[in-house]
Amino acid sequence: MSEAVIEIHNLKKTFRDFWFRPVANAVNGIDLRIERGDVFGLLGPNGSGKSTTIKMILGLLKPTDGTIRLFGEPPQSKNARKRIGYLPELSYLHPFLTAWETLRYYADLSGMSAKEGKRRCDELLEQVGLTYVANRPVGGFSKGMARRVALASSLVSNPELLILDEPTSGLDPIGTREVKEMILDLAKKGVTILMTSHLLGDSEDVCTKLAILSKGKVAAFGNTDELLVKRDDVRFTVPNLSAEESEEISKYISSKFNREVKIDHPRVPLEEFFAATVNPN
Repeated sequence: MSEAVIEIHNLKKTFRDFWFRPVANAVNGIDLRIERGDVFGLLGPNGSGKSTTIKMILGLLKPTDGTIRLFGEPPQSKNARKRIGYLPELSYLHPFLTAWETLRYYADLSGMSAKEGKRRCDELLEQVGLTYVANRPVGGFSKGMARRVALASSLVSNPELLILDEPTSGLDPIGTREVKEMILDLAKKGVTILMTSHLLGDSEDVCTKLAILSKGKVAAFGNTDELLVKRDDVRFTVPNLSAEESEEISKYISSKFNREVKIDHPRVPLEEFFAATVNPN
């Protein structure tokens, strides 16, 4: 069994009012195990407990019951925190700092030397495609560009665990694709990624495992392919069939096995079609 980066057992969180009366059971007995190298999607509708769970993993909220372990330690431990990178859903950047200065600020906070910090900032700006605006104040950036700066900021300290809350929010289709490619590349390098997203297509594209929350509980959990495959249906893909050939094969299968046959054509994912259209080379 692979090393567990995040282990959650019977996690609960009840919010109370001023008189300590329970007003909401936001999380109601969650069990999760996230292993090294996983790209794990934590999904669910608004009010399902996603944000509350993320805040408890980060140590920003104290659980009412249950345990959380990051690298075998509680979320509040310094050793666990220094191994985590976090991208919040809403990024607040100092508008008067340039993109490079913003990253350098986080590099200094992480304790990097001046030489290492400079190298890391240059590397990340290139990675998120913002080298050409490195010296522009982020206050003048579009939402998508600011999102890229925030993503780079979460990577400054080379985290082993990266928590991404709506990582593609505000990005155009090309930027979204680049971020997803970056996520997959980080996972190949051994970084464990926990992400939330309301864009289910993004999660399907990159997540190796999924947990779907509903009313504070885990409604579904498992490997993405295992959860989404339709095992009762089988699709054969044959290139360059004429209409007559398709009809002949359909009639044969129908008569031979007494099954209804549906014929369709595979679709190119819209994201792939868009990318090929605007960047034909």
